[in-house]
Amino acid sequence: MSDILKTTFCGVKFKNPVITASGTFGYGLEYVKHIDISRLGGISVKGISLTEVPGNPMPRIMETTSGMLNAIGLQNVGVERFLKEKLPALRKHDTKIIVNFWGKTLEEYVKVAEILDDADVDMLEMNISCPNIKEGGIAFGTDPEMTYKVTNEVKKVLKNKPLMVKLSPNVTNIRVFAKACEDAGADAISAINTLLGMAINIHTRKPYISNVTGGLSGPAIKPVAVRMVHETFSSVKIPIMGIGGITNWQDVVEFALVGAGAVQVGTANFVDPQIPINIIDDLENHLKVNNIASFSELVGKADFSK
Repeated sequence: MSDILKTTFCGVKFKNPVITASGTFGYGLEYVKHIDISRLGGISVKGISLTEVPGNPMPRIMETTSGMLNAIGLQNVGVERFLKEKLPALRKHDTKIIVNFWGKTLEEYVKVAEILDDADVDMLEMNISCPNIKEGGIAFGTDPEMTYKVTNEVKKVLKNKPLMVKLSPNVTNIRVFAKACEDAGADAISAINTLLGMAINIHTRKPYISNVTGGLSGPAIKPVAVRMVHETFSSVKIPIMGIGGITNWQDVVEFALVGAGAVQVGTANFVDPQIPINIIDDLENHLKVNNIASFSELVGKADFSK
């Protein structure tokens, strides 16, 4: 692999801009037998919380037209077990590690961030789509004031790791939330998380998902994600990582043109674990064939003139 794909994002040097998305790649180790994960720019591990979480009851995942609904419930082993049981083995592979994390309360967010700040990882990605149980279940990511507060409080305790905030698309104006993150000190934004969806079995007349609703991901949400990355890029100066329905190199270029300095591949990993590697190879070829010196030359270069 040449240097043409090397990407610096939030001061972290990635060998390429293709990262696997949180919740779609386990702890990274699950995919070792399928692909060489050292070829990836990075891995965003499944959401880590202060204590172990069993997740929602089955069924909690289903295929939809051009996408997938899931309500896994943020199942994970908890931060201490992750650091002891998962991270050492993951660190043996030559790729950047982004730890996605979350909490049920502001205090939990801060505590997990403090622990991870001293861990051997490269970046933190904060999932703010979680309901604050002290605020009656209002998600941190759907109230601008709560978005600002959780970002600001977490940034206060971080001394070593850059903080990227993952935005929810289930809002009226994502610009407001992006600006709240930037004003609160966030180093970057990842956009977007899943769209809220639902599916009903017409024979049983019951929801397919035991949780009733779930997060919609996959190609079906890509146009929404592209629009929201564009709106975010026009609202803030901090870097943006684009997420949503990416399945090929053309999708990556499209996200870059509207402002994404790097991308995450999610649902496609379930279809074929080789897809992120194919994207890396094809993206490198595209840049070389078109005499584009680096991936960064594409970022924010969409032409919106009439």
